[in-house]
Amino acid sequence: MRFITKSVAGAALAVAAGSAAAQSSVTLYGVADAFVQWFNNGGTQSWSMRSGGNSGSMVGLKGSEDLGGGLKTVFTLENGYNINNGTFFADSSAMFYRQAWVGLTHEKYGSLSLGRQYQPTFWSLYPTDPFRANEVLSPLAASSTTFDRNTMATQTGGGRSSNAIVYKSPNLSGFQLWGMYALAASVTQPYPQSTGNMLDIAGTYSGYGLYVGLSYQFQHPGSKNIPGLPAAVNTVSVEHYTGALAYRIGIVNLQFNYTYHKPEDPSAGSVAARLNAAHPFSVAELGATIQATPADAIEIAGFQRLVRGVHDNTWGVQVGADHSISKRTSFYARAGYMKNNGLATTTWPGLTAIGPGEKQTLVGVGVSHRF
Repeated sequence: MRFITKSVAGAALAVAAGSAAAQSSVTLYGVADAFVQWFNNGGTQSWSMRSGGNSGSMVGLKGSEDLGGGLKTVFTLENGYNINNGTFFADSSAMFYRQAWVGLTHEKYGSLSLGRQYQPTFWSLYPTDPFRANEVLSPLAASSTTFDRNTMATQTGGGRSSNAIVYKSPNLSGFQLWGMYALAASVTQPYPQSTGNMLDIAGTYSGYGLYVGLSYQFQHPGSKNIPGLPAAVNTVSVEHYTGALAYRIGIVNLQFNYTYHKPEDPSAGSVAARLNAAHPFSVAELGATIQATPADAIEIAGFQRLVRGVHDNTWGVQVGADHSISKRTSFYARAGYMKNNGLATTTWPGLTAIGPGEKQTLVGVGVSHRF
């Protein structure tokens, strides 16, 4: 019995010593963000409280373990939530809607990770949106992820992919390469849909005040269950071409991005073909971020969503102001206007246009705290 006791104690000490040498760490972090919104939806006005207008409300865990020789194990688990009512953000069935991945990273060779992750196209585009691709109040997110009758079968990137394998190169004198292949996935919220396998590659350069991002994404077919339709719409294969550019001059960061979504023709007799629902479309955004003072930033953007082959387009403007009262807390304001033309129904994420061709106006004031 004494021999067994000593053996167990020795094993415990060995494990403890190994853990200490590995230098592992886990960090808890997050954002609490709420705002009050006034919304004019084609002449119908409303007031509401919402979450995540400046940065999505979230709680996350990230960690790493040093394996030696420049190699580390890394992971991230990140949940999105609505602070105004305590519910999960976007998908109540997904505990870690925003990110859930594990991988290896090496200081010389880059990183390889598996799980639900941001797409390379997102990272190439992100630095050129004055509103940081926010999922609630960014006009770029509204223009890129919305769909109407003409684009029901034309897939959009969405920013994140489940079942994804992502490689990220080290930074080489300002150049960085990304590559992703994601296997098919399905969700039930906000409406049931499936996505096919996806390839996404991107390259970026940052230096001397200049930023350039280029990416290509190919999505295999999937399906969407659209409310009001008797059958699911089979989405078609879609290619996405993205270019992004930014240049900093003093306190002003000039920003531009353009994405063209090119679908394949739907098969004859399909729901997509009968509805004429697979048109190509483009999204363009031109703006600037002005760091007026160390505590004050001003954002401005003009944007256009243009569907090819039909009368379906949206243009708009949005301005914002952020004021930091500490390193972790800031107040912010947003004001935006969208003009839908023809059959367009574009509006901000989480909202629904009252009808085709209607104008949308939104004003929001909120507070954001990082922890």
